[in-house]
Amino acid sequence: MGRSVFALILALALAVCVAPVERKCLLSGSWRSDTGCRMVVYTLDKDNRFSGFYLPGPAAGDSQLFTSPLEGSQQDTGLIPQPIFFFTVNWRLRDSEAARTTVFLGQCYVDTKGEETLHALWLLREAADSPAEDWKATRIGTSIFTRIK
Repeated sequence: MGRSVFALILALALAVCVAPVERKCLLSGSWRSDTGCRMVVYTLDKDNRFSGFYLPGPAAGDSQLFTSPLEGSQQDTGLIPQPIFFFTVNWRLRDSEAARTTVFLGQCYVDTKGEETLHALWLLREAADSPAEDWKATRIGTSIFTRIK
């Protein structure tokens, strides 16, 4: 009986040691996009919502943009280790009559080295002067964010 118990404990210990560690992707922290934009995401609340701020990079090419607030949500990392997320940025502009909002939708990935990346599709909407101008008010693109360490 003693040997069987010892063999069982040894087998369980070895199984734990060789089992792959499930890496969870956490959105909180600082990120840089492939276009040089930066964002900071504050800690998620109990409902997986978050807030933070977004700083346009040089590729934005618009000196009218200020650091702008963001708000979003992600799936529970207890259920999905590489969660799908969304967030909106309501741009703060020098010209208070101008209005822009961007919505990001993506997924957080963790590679085999533990490096996290965010892959996102975005829609940027600017206010249009009339329905006839609506066709040019929305742009679409993609961004990849890496964690700033």
